[in-house]
Amino acid sequence: MHNTSLPVQHGIQANLAQILHQLLQVFLVGLTIGMTRTVVPGLAETEFGLGGQQFFLLTTFVVVFGAVKSVMNLFAGRFSDRFGRKRVLVAGWVAALPIPLLLLYAPNWGWVVAATALLGVNQGLCWSMTLNSKLDMTHLSQKGLVNGMNEFSGYAAVALAGVVTAWLVDIHGARQGLFLFGSVVILAGLVLAILMVKETRPWALAHVKETPPGLEETPPNLPLSGEEQDASATAVQERPSPDKGRPGGVSSPSLGQAFLYASWQNRSLLALNQAGLVEKFTDALVWIILPVWFVSQHLTLVQGSSIIGVYALVWGASQLITGPASDRFGRKPLIVGGMWLCGIGVLLLVLSHSVWLWTLEAGLIGFGMAMLYPTLGAAVADVSPPAQRGTLLGVYRFWRDFGYAVGALAMGLLAQWAQALDVTFWLVGGAMLLSGGWVALAFNRG
Repeated sequence: MHNTSLPVQHGIQANLAQILHQLLQVFLVGLTIGMTRTVVPGLAETEFGLGGQQFFLLTTFVVVFGAVKSVMNLFAGRFSDRFGRKRVLVAGWVAALPIPLLLLYAPNWGWVVAATALLGVNQGLCWSMTLNSKLDMTHLSQKGLVNGMNEFSGYAAVALAGVVTAWLVDIHGARQGLFLFGSVVILAGLVLAILMVKETRPWALAHVKETPPGLEETPPNLPLSGEEQDASATAVQERPSPDKGRPGGVSSPSLGQAFLYASWQNRSLLALNQAGLVEKFTDALVWIILPVWFVSQHLTLVQGSSIIGVYALVWGASQLITGPASDRFGRKPLIVGGMWLCGIGVLLLVLSHSVWLWTLEAGLIGFGMAMLYPTLGAAVADVSPPAQRGTLLGVYRFWRDFGYAVGALAMGLLAQWAQALDVTFWLVGGAMLLSGGWVALAFNRG
């Protein structure tokens, strides 16, 4: 599956055709998840009789999605470092094949939850690989730009899928509309991944030679595999660096070692991982709580959906600016500023009482997400040795998307206990402000 027919040369321009293929892949991945955001909540009520009184039950599909996707992110990074990016990408599309059929024939809500679990597998494997592959092919100085391009393509597709599926559902009904849209998108993703996408693992190994001084060795407890040791040895010969006592003659580190290192031992990665987890509270709030809350504020579904659309649009488009800005001005200011901007925006939502203020605040939250979202991934890549980047990015994405499960569960329990939705805004806003403060204090790189 490894394809080295292309020259191993880094940079966006040098690899433009493959980067465009990878952007198309993440666009298709975004369409796959986007179709569920608009129609699945409607299916819950119209097809399975889950009304507002059973709101906590409705959160189960988001909890399951977050839990499954987080685990897949973890293993996707590990598997991509061992077996290659393309194999993992193709496996993600294969896992998605049953989703349209499960939604078409679902006799109960459990089938929808099962389809969402497969969606988590697809998202965890495929979205991770599109980003890893682009990071492989580009210069180290282009990580922020690449993250911005990747997330813009994916989230633009999420927004577009909502419009297209709503139109199809209007014509064919919810089940048939989802089946038609999902089948076309998933089959297209699988076929294009097999025929057009190249394996980029050799580009990742070549990055060892252009790693800044101090990162050519792996972190403590993360020895390189034999193939990676050869590449690292070449780099060290060309640019000598002090020996940091890496254990010699040891095969690739265990996933447990990498997980422990990124989740606890490394101060900077710990700060980034917790920020990734907490920022998903905001998206879970928008996904689950905000539509119901807007209805409780006497807005129509069209008005509420339009305000939420502003959030998604600003988030997606602004990443084309904030991604490269982090390359130029540093990661920490955008991460901390984005976390605090989201926190303030969420708190302002619950304190406001007009459509135009809610729209402005939704845009504010969207811009905050654009500031922090691509920058967090780029910052993790900054402090990860290239040979282990896929694994450590996988650990970060595990914690990030586990935030969906933690956030949805916490908000559901809190809303049920308080018999009100307003309290969830205070939970999310406070968590974002505190999490941003943690990054400000603990992340020791700009």
